[in-house]
Amino acid sequence: MHVSVVLFTSDLRLRDHPPLRAALDSAGTVVPLFVRDRAVTEAGFAAPNRGAFLADCLTDLDSSLRERGGRLVVCSGDLVEEVCRVVTEADADEVHMAAAHSRFATRREDALRRALEADGRRLFVHDAVTVAVPPGEVTPSGSDHFAVFTPYHRQWAQARLRDVVAAPRRVPVPEHVKGEPLPARDDVPGISPALPAGGESEGRKRVTAYWRRGLGAYDDTRDDLAADSTSRLSAHLHFGTLSPVELIHRARRHGGPGAEALVRQLAWRDFHRQVLAARPDAAHTDYRTQRDRWRTERTAGDDIEAWRQGRTGYPVIDAAMRQLRHEGWMHNRARLLTASFLTKTLYVDWRIGAAHFLHWLVDGDVANNQLNWQWMAGTGTDTRPNRVLNPVTQAKRYDPDGTYVRRWVPELAGLDAPAVHEPWKLPGLDRAALDYPDPVVPLSEGLDRFRRARGKQG
Repeated sequence: MHVSVVLFTSDLRLRDHPPLRAALDSAGTVVPLFVRDRAVTEAGFAAPNRGAFLADCLTDLDSSLRERGGRLVVCSGDLVEEVCRVVTEADADEVHMAAAHSRFATRREDALRRALEADGRRLFVHDAVTVAVPPGEVTPSGSDHFAVFTPYHRQWAQARLRDVVAAPRRVPVPEHVKGEPLPARDDVPGISPALPAGGESEGRKRVTAYWRRGLGAYDDTRDDLAADSTSRLSAHLHFGTLSPVELIHRARRHGGPGAEALVRQLAWRDFHRQVLAARPDAAHTDYRTQRDRWRTERTAGDDIEAWRQGRTGYPVIDAAMRQLRHEGWMHNRARLLTASFLTKTLYVDWRIGAAHFLHWLVDGDVANNQLNWQWMAGTGTDTRPNRVLNPVTQAKRYDPDGTYVRRWVPELAGLDAPAVHEPWKLPGLDRAALDYPDPVVPLSEGLDRFRRARGKQG
């Protein structure tokens, strides 16, 4: 009996899964495998919210496989060792998996290929599974990647996407290959109280509901903090329970400004991956250095902790940081505001903010998280590195009646807009009774410090 192994990584779905389809076409019998790689934990990538969401995804994937006569084999340990062990146990000839794009993942992929080939087995890597347009497929003249989004997007939009692959009707799995019990969400401590459910089934329900109720207005309402009208598909894209290729095909068929805006966001996702694939060090070092001498935990510990806890005295910043802890997610506009505040108003190292986000965000991945932080810090691909987002002005624009702030900062529930955005201006305010802090720094003082540090006075 010819057997293939399908190694699932960030592609935890059955619909539009080219590696699974290729393995079934080649062998007929497959071992669907997921390895809980201890290197992920040792590298600090395994945060509680993502661990709980992952447990949901694996449970749902196993259920879908069982509906098709199969099951998911889960094991823990070193990924290369575990895959080779399963390959030997199953007497498989080949392994199929989705292409990797981060430095960590590509090194792991290379190690797996060497180990399999040394044993006379083959590794087949399939592109355009976790992204729509793989890194390196569109490049500018004279460079290995685009450093600016707009010209990248023009070429990205012209790239031909592969066709969507249907889910298999049956997935025969050899009975003698054993795995360990599936992880459970309840076994993960320290998760956010309102963490959403994971899994392909949940992701597809969310897509269906959003296509009916939110997509048409997405371009008009996606920055409205209180409306919460974004798709909230980011965690499902991160874990691969939804296919970016399928979403783009569906959005283009749907048409309209909302669909176009959603596709543009998916292009940003691919843009960051092609930057990081070409410049892996950008995960930890400045992509374009401004020679900053950032404040750190040692020099700004109290300010940093106030930011983390949502006690900065700037209501929209505090609302966003509290949403992050409660849901494991934050509105995209709020991500920009909180990042600008930490790096530009408090002049704190972007890596400190990026690490905090990676701890809490269920959709947190290195490419999007680190490069979005660098964009806002002015050390990344932003062509205006000294831009500063004023949290009060932005709050009045994107939360004009204060609904978002009052939702997450109940201390201010009795205040109307615009006072809810600037409570320190209220005459005769009993601050002790309000139990809300004064601003950690006046905006003008923070702006002056930043301009001096960057050598810019305008």
